[in-house]
Amino acid sequence: MGHERLRTRRISIITAAYAPLAQYFAETVDSVLSQELPHPWELEWLVQEDGTDPRLADVVTGLPGVSYSANRVQAGIATTRNLALTRATGDLVQVLDHDDVLLPGGLARLIPHFDDPSIHWVVGQADDLMPDGTRQPYKSALPFGVIEAGVVNTWAIEHGGNWPIHCAGLVLRTHLVRAFGGWGAVPVDDDVTMFSAVSECAPGYNDPSLTWLYRIHDQQTSRSETWRERSADGRRIALQRVQAIRAAGVTITTDGSSVEPVRPVHVEPSIKDAALGAR
Repeated sequence: MGHERLRTRRISIITAAYAPLAQYFAETVDSVLSQELPHPWELEWLVQEDGTDPRLADVVTGLPGVSYSANRVQAGIATTRNLALTRATGDLVQVLDHDDVLLPGGLARLIPHFDDPSIHWVVGQADDLMPDGTRQPYKSALPFGVIEAGVVNTWAIEHGGNWPIHCAGLVLRTHLVRAFGGWGAVPVDDDVTMFSAVSECAPGYNDPSLTWLYRIHDQQTSRSETWRERSADGRRIALQRVQAIRAAGVTITTDGSSVEPVRPVHVEPSIKDAALGAR
């Protein structure tokens, strides 16, 4: 009996980029290009540039597996990530900020966990990459291994709305990110808003391996005045979402193996816009 031919599977890396703050982007590029994936997986990297004056196309155009697009307006990080998500064709999505670094073998270490159809999200460990180039470990607040649905959010509720999973390093099943509306339309912590919903309804895996570096620098978005002022708002919205999901009894009833590959979606001009133009 012959071996069944495995279909090619894809992981889509989503990066929201912004030229005025992209002084470390070249290192991010190098880290993505160095990834080697297990058979039969392949990689696409969706770089979505925010801002009215995009300037990063020349950095990534022509690189293998890279798909670039520019907003040409100042849309914010959540909208930028969601626009990249519309172009994703992968079974999985990996979040990667434009100043962070994937370590060699990082994706190859996390992807096999999704062979278990009950696992819907996976995260590896990160060191903080300091301005002087040194690294500081960031200890996991949760045990390693399978994390059952709801456990992450219960921890957050018990710790003042602080999440124990670093959302900037998540790999998730693409269909669930879409099903829960993508990244939340909030000024800050859009990733927490998304992940609070996914992790409330679906189990995941906390891998002990060091797979990426979280860069610390003065210009990072999370150090901005807006972020500090609005952080409580973003986390409050995420907690309210958890409460609503629990009250509604929302659960995941399918496993990852039952989801078909993504198909192209055809969108025609808006009927309303066409009707207004005819007047």
